[in-house]
Amino acid sequence: MIIIAIILGCILGAILGMNAPMISYTYSSYLAIAVVAALDSVFGGIASVINKKFDIKIFISGFFGNAILAILLKMLGEKLNVDIYLAAIVVFVGRMFVNLGIIRRYYVEKWSKKFSKKDNKEG
Repeated sequence: MIIIAIILGCILGAILGMNAPMISYTYSSYLAIAVVAALDSVFGGIASVINKKFDIKIFISGFFGNAILAILLKMLGEKLNVDIYLAAIVVFVGRMFVNLGIIRRYYVEKWSKKFSKKDNKEG
């Protein structure tokens, strides 16, 4: 079921991406950092589902709050002529890797148990 959702999401994203208007270079850095912040929230949400601690209010507030904070850091950095947004990128990407590790470990353990049960039934 998840595989079908991923495939449909990729197809829909590709179709929308080809037909979407181009984003101005002026705003592309704002969008990029907002996307990184939003992806961090998505990976965090998946990891919290695995840990059975998911709360939709926390997810929604984190999704928009992280994106807005990242954009504000980008704006502040431009005013100060300092690349402050790089700190946000480092933090968000670091958290994405931690959450991806949690997700990966969960599925590796799940698949290992599944295959070990299969081997036990055959043996």
